[in-house]
Amino acid sequence: MSVKAKKHLGQHFLKDENIAKKIADTLSLKGYDDVLEIGPGMGVLTKYLLEKNTTTHVIEIDTESVDYLKNNYLHLADRIYEKDFLKYNLNLVFKGKPFAVIGNFPYNISSQIVFKTLEMRAQIPEFSGMFQKEVALRICSKEGNKVYGILSVLTQAFYDAKYLFTVPPNVFNPPPKVDSGVLLLTRKENYTLPCDEKLFFRVVKTSFQQRRKTLRNSLKIFNLSDNLKANTIFGQRPEQLSVDQFIELTTSIENDEN
Repeated sequence: MSVKAKKHLGQHFLKDENIAKKIADTLSLKGYDDVLEIGPGMGVLTKYLLEKNTTTHVIEIDTESVDYLKNNYLHLADRIYEKDFLKYNLNLVFKGKPFAVIGNFPYNISSQIVFKTLEMRAQIPEFSGMFQKEVALRICSKEGNKVYGILSVLTQAFYDAKYLFTVPPNVFNPPPKVDSGVLLLTRKENYTLPCDEKLFFRVVKTSFQQRRKTLRNSLKIFNLSDNLKANTIFGQRPEQLSVDQFIELTTSIENDEN
């Protein structure tokens, strides 16, 4: 397939076999029997996943890639889905069963892939993949770091995030202008929240939309009581709060009596 045909998808194809194998080996393969690869392209990662003692499925939106996979991976043919991961109902495939997610993710939708994973976390105990390095570091960063933000907090509320290794541009076709980074998300044992989940998401997003302001100012939209606003936590900026503190903050807003 021509490189030009894929540019609109934001995809850079990995051509280094050693790195492909290294990414495939990041999954523990524990707690599930199925693995879903997003955006397999020509199958450089797929071939190593197929060697594992799990059932590999792939989801690919590009018709030429799908045709290539069907012609070259005959035993995979009935588990190739020509669909958009962000829009497709995966329960049509997995019927509520757990599965892992892996891939060399298109840069332009990588954050959206993470958000959909969070929505489906009850079925996804493990997630591994390659992102633009900056995004991978953001997902894994802790409070106090300047890149710590919405994606960091929401992901780490439900998963333990670990940055694994950096991948240089020269192992891709076409080479991106930035480094890539591979990370691993392992779902926490307790992946539900002790507060209202929708409110938690709203509090986190609202806080970081004005990240230079203190929470007392950025969270005015919630019409908080004077008693609650007197809490010292409201004098801090969002990047100073840990995930647990954001959960406590949401609980206090939830219970606030104006």
